[in-house]
Amino acid sequence: MQRLRYCGAPGPSTRIGGAALLLVLWLIVLLTALVGGFAVVARVERLQGRVLVGGLEARAAARAGLEYALTRLEQADPRLQWRPDGRPYSWQYADAQLEIRIVDENGKVDLNQADITLLTELLLALGSEPAAAAQVASAIVDWRDPDVLTQAAGGAEDGDYASAGRAYGAKDGEFEGIAELQQVLGVTPELYARLAPHVTVFSGLPRPDPQFASAPVLDAIGLDGAAVIEARAQADPVTGAPAAGSMPGIGPPGARGSGTYSIDSLARTADGRESLLRAVVRAGQGVVPGSAYLPLRWEEDSSRR
Repeated sequence: MQRLRYCGAPGPSTRIGGAALLLVLWLIVLLTALVGGFAVVARVERLQGRVLVGGLEARAAARAGLEYALTRLEQADPRLQWRPDGRPYSWQYADAQLEIRIVDENGKVDLNQADITLLTELLLALGSEPAAAAQVASAIVDWRDPDVLTQAAGGAEDGDYASAGRAYGAKDGEFEGIAELQQVLGVTPELYARLAPHVTVFSGLPRPDPQFASAPVLDAIGLDGAAVIEARAQADPVTGAPAAGSMPGIGPPGARGSGTYSIDSLARTADGRESLLRAVVRAGQGVVPGSAYLPLRWEEDSSRR
């Protein structure tokens, strides 16, 4: 008869081996999690790097567009010259497509020189109601004039600002930049967005130069803005001369402008990144010897897609 052999409970060495195996398994799980975490972090950093590089490339392309625009403004041949009247121009830089617009600052309404009538007409051309246009135009004049007398159409002096909860009051001094318009009583963010492209503080002219003016500015000075813009687009491709001949609001071929320009350069890269550079520059007066221009205003937006 065969006897059964009793092995008894597991010994100490068996228990230690099981614990070691369990510890190894936990270490494998922990290392797997760490490797996975590092992989996720590396992927995120790689994507962030691509976005950063793409934004830098788009910004560089937009700046290249601005500098290229200045060279095209100086072309003697009217067929090659870009005109500073706001029309769009296309250009390719590396793999980026650019849309560039140039406006001579003399073609805009100067906030420090324009009278109430011109300011009112510009606001009307931009869609403001007559009463609101007259009030805002008067407030612009009250902002810059040194006296404390309110304009006949309303305007705004210190008391009006105080009543509106604005402790700063009228400046009683010239506009230093167009952004100051946002502080003028009656100028809403929406109105500022419509008004900003058509005004300046750099021309020093009481009346804008029509050959570089936009359609709303042309309307404000008594011309048919839509007709002038259409005629500008029909210039003879051989001579560069406007098809409409001596139509008011169209300058002669080869006119280079005042030398102070507002330039919008929008760059779109192949990966979909966009960068918009908006600047006002004075050509040929750089702060560094040999530079091609002096920046007067500089705004960059590389967050667009």
